[in-house]
Amino acid sequence: MSEEKKDFGDKAEEAAKEFQEDVKEAFSPNNPDSGKTVAIIAHLTLIGWIVAIIMNSSNKTEIGSFYVRQVLGIALIGIVLGLIPIINMIAWIFPFVLWIASLIGAINGNQKPVFLVGEYFQNWFKGL
Repeated sequence: MSEEKKDFGDKAEEAAKEFQEDVKEAFSPNNPDSGKTVAIIAHLTLIGWIVAIIMNSSNKTEIGSFYVRQVLGIALIGIVLGLIPIINMIAWIFPFVLWIASLIGAINGNQKPVFLVGEYFQNWFKGL
C-alpha cells in the first residue's frame, strides 16, 4: 500500500510540474495567444477584470489592453444607466449587448470597438 501512495505522489508531482509549465507558456510574452487570454478573462466578472489588469500590467499586449479598456467602459455605462431610476430595468440591455459583442471579439482575437462608444473607451482609458 505504501508503494501505491508513493506512485500516486510521484504522479501528482509530475502533473503539477506539467501544469506549471503550461501556465508559463500560456502567459508568456512570446505566446501570441497570451493577450487573447487576458482579453477573455477581462470579460469574466469584476474579479476577472482585476486579474486581467494584473496579468496585462506584467505582460502588456495590445489586445489585452484593448479589451481591458472596453470592459471598463461597458461596466461604467451599465452602472450609470442603472442609476437612472426610470430606465434602470431596461437600461441593462444595452451594456449586456455591448458585453456580448466585446466577448465575441475577444474570443475571435479581433480588436473591434463596441458599437457607438468603443472608440471613446479607447481614448478615455489610454492609461490602462
